[in-house]
Amino acid sequence: MDVTSALIAYCVAAGLLTVTPGLDTALVLRTATVEGSRRAAMAAGGIVAGCLVWGLAAAVGLGVLLAASETAYAILKIAGALYLLWLGFGMLRSAFRKEKLKTTDAQPPRGNWFVRGFVTNLLNPKVGVFYVSFLPQFVPAGVNTIAFSMLLAAIHAIMGIAWFALLILATRGVAKLLDRPVVKRAMDSVTGTVMMLFGAVLLLERRTT
Repeated sequence: MDVTSALIAYCVAAGLLTVTPGLDTALVLRTATVEGSRRAAMAAGGIVAGCLVWGLAAAVGLGVLLAASETAYAILKIAGALYLLWLGFGMLRSAFRKEKLKTTDAQPPRGNWFVRGFVTNLLNPKVGVFYVSFLPQFVPAGVNTIAFSMLLAAIHAIMGIAWFALLILATRGVAKLLDRPVVKRAMDSVTGTVMMLFGAVLLLERRTT
């Protein structure tokens, strides 16, 4: 496989991966709906930054440790699961709180959504294992492995930015409909439940090799 063929094949595979619904998509959509475009963009930026860190780790070989070491995987898995459970519980608590505030009176929850997006991505061991197993398939012989792997990670990041921007713009098109307490509570309920389910599955899963 030459460089051009590798890039074309990777772009197709990474593009399909990017638009496949998952935790990242749910997080960005929920943030855009409940807290606005700016915070959603921050969350998206954090997710993309996490992907770049995982790409660098895979490129320099750190990701191989995660793929091979049961202890490293277990530690990261538990930390990620607990974080998702905590984040999901916070959303559910917000959705089911007794006070039904008017939109004009409601104060958005405090927190740096860039950090939340970054940590959510970085504490997911499956992302690290995915990068370790996925990127090498598209690195042609004779190229600088680290540089080319980082190029592939950067391409994936750009696709992620474009996809998240499209999602955020789509929510702005129906802003009046979404800017209702009942819709925001529903988004918090759904996303919080999804996050807690992801966390529970991650915590309870047994790794197979």
